[in-house]
Amino acid sequence: MKGRTGTVAEILPTHTPALFNAAMARAAELLRAGELVALPTETVYGLAANALDAAAVARIFEIKDRPAHNPVIVHVASAAMARRCVAEWPALADELARAFWPGPLTLVLPCSREIPRIVTAGGATVGVRWPSHPFIQAVVRACDFPLAAPSANLSNQVSPTNARHVLKSLGHRIRLIVDGGRAQVGIESTVVDLTTRPPRVLRPGMIHAESLRALTGELENPGRGTRQAEPSRSPGLSPKHYAPKARLVILDWRDEVDLLAQLAALKAPLRKTHVIAHTQIPAGEHVGCVSVVPHDATAFARAIYAELHRSDEAGAGWIVVETLPDTEEWQAINDRLRRAAA
Repeated sequence: MKGRTGTVAEILPTHTPALFNAAMARAAELLRAGELVALPTETVYGLAANALDAAAVARIFEIKDRPAHNPVIVHVASAAMARRCVAEWPALADELARAFWPGPLTLVLPCSREIPRIVTAGGATVGVRWPSHPFIQAVVRACDFPLAAPSANLSNQVSPTNARHVLKSLGHRIRLIVDGGRAQVGIESTVVDLTTRPPRVLRPGMIHAESLRALTGELENPGRGTRQAEPSRSPGLSPKHYAPKARLVILDWRDEVDLLAQLAALKAPLRKTHVIAHTQIPAGEHVGCVSVVPHDATAFARAIYAELHRSDEAGAGWIVVETLPDTEEWQAINDRLRRAAA
């Protein structure tokens, strides 16, 4: 285990203007001093450091046990700040920024000399995003520098969507967690590479390809055209990622009898099995727990990581997720679950 031990991170609330301002001042103070702070965004909670400070960013990798080949997204508070992080800002970047920023869209562009290469995993491109959460926006403006901020959890584990999740994962490794409420998107941003022609979705998110195509025209889907010899241009692409401690499987069942038969074939201990369903809801008499998440992609994305955290905290050995539709609006959630089940 790397990082601080022996003390527990301070958690600062933000639910009144005075608390918001006090938390912002404390977070900015620590970030200016080269410290790391866990901050809320609308996607998931991020572990933030000054993106222009290579030593501070190196501590992100150390504290998360993050492999050096996994790049970090840079968070800004304006399109002007984003332009300072990149060497080129094409017209398409301007169009996408106007349409989707602030919001859960990351644009991959040629990296400026200001951004340390540790941020980009040694590559020549950087991902930049202007998040919509008011707290991280206020902190970036107060610091007047961009923030490198991957998810605030140990590498490859389930991303945190509230302050308690961060405390559980990194509470003994960092000094400050800011509680900005539950993440409203719930999964990580869409990442689009604008250095290729046509542009390429590197990581799907809740800004769907259909919406992007209205501006980009042709758009390559995730996994197509990937150049394996190059450094990765986006986080979240390892085969095993977003994983709970329990074994996660994705199943389709006709009814409860069919589900129990499949679990028996897998030799899953029923009382240690938690089921996350959306359409075929089992009674739950034979398994440890049944959670019902709405059959709606936006609501499902907002809830799924919290459900995985809850199952782990309850001591589940297996987590069974009901198969989701294979449509574009569900693509990002399917991507996260496939990697969690790998």
